[in-house]
Amino acid sequence: MSRKILVTTALPYANGSIHLGHILEGIQADIWVRFQKAVGNECYFFCADDTHGTPIMLAAKKNNTSPEEYIKKVHLDHEKDLRAFEINYDKYYTTNSNENKELAEEIYTKLKSKGHISSREIEQTYCEHDKMFLPDRFIKGTCPKCGAKDQYGDNCEVCGSTYSPTDLKESYCAICGNTPVLKFSKHLFFKLQDFEKPLRNWLTSPNRLHEGSKKKLLEWFESGLQEWDISRDGPYFGFQIPGEENKYFYVWLDAPIGYMAASRKFFETNPSVFDSFWKNPGSEIVHFIGKDILYFHGLFWPAMLMGSDFQTPSKINVHGFMTVAGEKMSKSRGTFVNAATFSKYNDVEHFRFYMAARLSSGLDDVDISFEDFISRVNSDFIGNLVNIVSRVATSILDKLDRRLGNISPEGQRILNQLLASKEEIMKNYEDRNFHKVIREVTSLGDVVNKYVNDLAPWILIKTDPEAARLVITDALNAAKILFSYISPIVPKASQTVAEFLGYNSGFTFQNLNSFVENINLPIYKAISQRPDEKGIKSMIEETKIEFEKMQTTNSTVGSKSPQGNIDTKSGLEDGTISIEDLVKVELRVGLITESNHVDGADKLIQVTVDLGEIGKKNVFAGIKAAYKPEDLLNLKVVVVANLKPRKMKFGMSEAMLLASGSGENLSLFIPHREAKPGDLLK
Repeated sequence: MSRKILVTTALPYANGSIHLGHILEGIQADIWVRFQKAVGNECYFFCADDTHGTPIMLAAKKNNTSPEEYIKKVHLDHEKDLRAFEINYDKYYTTNSNENKELAEEIYTKLKSKGHISSREIEQTYCEHDKMFLPDRFIKGTCPKCGAKDQYGDNCEVCGSTYSPTDLKESYCAICGNTPVLKFSKHLFFKLQDFEKPLRNWLTSPNRLHEGSKKKLLEWFESGLQEWDISRDGPYFGFQIPGEENKYFYVWLDAPIGYMAASRKFFETNPSVFDSFWKNPGSEIVHFIGKDILYFHGLFWPAMLMGSDFQTPSKINVHGFMTVAGEKMSKSRGTFVNAATFSKYNDVEHFRFYMAARLSSGLDDVDISFEDFISRVNSDFIGNLVNIVSRVATSILDKLDRRLGNISPEGQRILNQLLASKEEIMKNYEDRNFHKVIREVTSLGDVVNKYVNDLAPWILIKTDPEAARLVITDALNAAKILFSYISPIVPKASQTVAEFLGYNSGFTFQNLNSFVENINLPIYKAISQRPDEKGIKSMIEETKIEFEKMQTTNSTVGSKSPQGNIDTKSGLEDGTISIEDLVKVELRVGLITESNHVDGADKLIQVTVDLGEIGKKNVFAGIKAAYKPEDLLNLKVVVVANLKPRKMKFGMSEAMLLASGSGENLSLFIPHREAKPGDLLK
């Protein structure tokens, strides 16, 4: 039976351009949606701009315009950039809509009527200089849990903890840098703890979440779920809370409701379809998000839906961040690339193909290399798959009056081999293991290329034109299967091949078994061109220039995204530090004298390191994938010795071991064998 599926991606914040990190998620979801449609499922795809909050208000002010006009322009740019990468939403909307306002008020009213909303006076940070209460993203300081500096007022991007802005240590206003004061103000709270049992049942139901995501969310239950502040004081750009004076919904309350609002707008002429997804069981709601917003989507959002009589998500697909050559994306290095800049110089389908080759269902960060991008696309896409068509559909076919023959017995054997992979490929699409799809399809492409190479129709045509015609017919029918398989990944290239072979409506998994024989084909149109270094170099150079302009104008204000933020106090980008900060880091040689497994921890090993005269320190290190405890005894390592101790549920971690790589490829830094415990590295 056909499934009914509603798919969403996280809402880009309307305070900056779409970058490749956003595109990663959009491509992942778009491929999955296109696959669902290709196998005959009824599938809809929605997203919207996240438009509310003080950052938008201040950004509009800096640009001498109203918030409404500001987000309107950003919306047009966002949608243009996303569609340029063939991310084909059924509706790309905005959270600043009547539909979103009505739904937010409906959900809040239901929660309040059922006793899930409370209110009380709380102390809030207030900037005397800017004459305003400071929302979460406009106060920064030291994390009260792990001691990481320059963290925002709602959660720590280092340890993932959430807290109140008043809990920050050494706090300062992210706008002017002044120390804020405390003032009392009434606030409204969503009683998340009311949903502890149904949330736990929801989280642990089969196939709802990746095991890693599930474990991360269940950790919050250990200390008990807490009330969630859902109100903000004016001035604030957002929806006013019904029945309250100068109080507005916190942006994280109405933002996920934007998923519902976009679908309500799309189904406005047929409200029963909206209800079939959000009010009645039987349909599927699937979210694609980054791991940085798991907490909101895995706890608050389903609890809000439970309390207001709406359907909860069937599945939440969580991905990691994008890194470039193992490092965080950086504007100064030209690797924090805006979508518009990439598409200006490069073929977006090449990026879709390359991202599919990197994407899996796990939470690990997705690391890309522009050098590898060029190499992979040239070898696996152009040199393998496109090559099957281009080598037999040009001049050699002209010599045969561009007419195909019948599929040969040997050709049928090849086609059967390709078709035998259908179920495996479909499963990998469903499970989001797109890298396995690419691996299987390119492997099948090797089989077809070998078949063509062995029979060499460009030579065969000189002595036996009809035999050459059979080989060409076999090759193009094989290409039909292969481009059907990758049509969700490279839809434009697949459509070009489909139209060439007479399938003007495109390839699907439902017409895999139909073939072309004894027909005339039109003149061949190029499917895709080879990528080259020139486009990548131009893209990186323009990104660097834009960063330098931004530094000069100092026009950036706060952002909800943890990737690529500008530190408005120090002016340092992407987590870079000054030489003064660097000299504070104390790297010393440590000798591991004790090493143990940690009960209940999948990634951690507990070690005791001897730092000479400094003494011994306890460390919980996430290196279990690469090392066994017994392998570490008496090993000399490099240790960050003056790290502020961090309390973990397994105990206190007092230092950090330096390593490179990740997973099974992780490798600890080993000092020179003559080094002694406690020696300082300079």
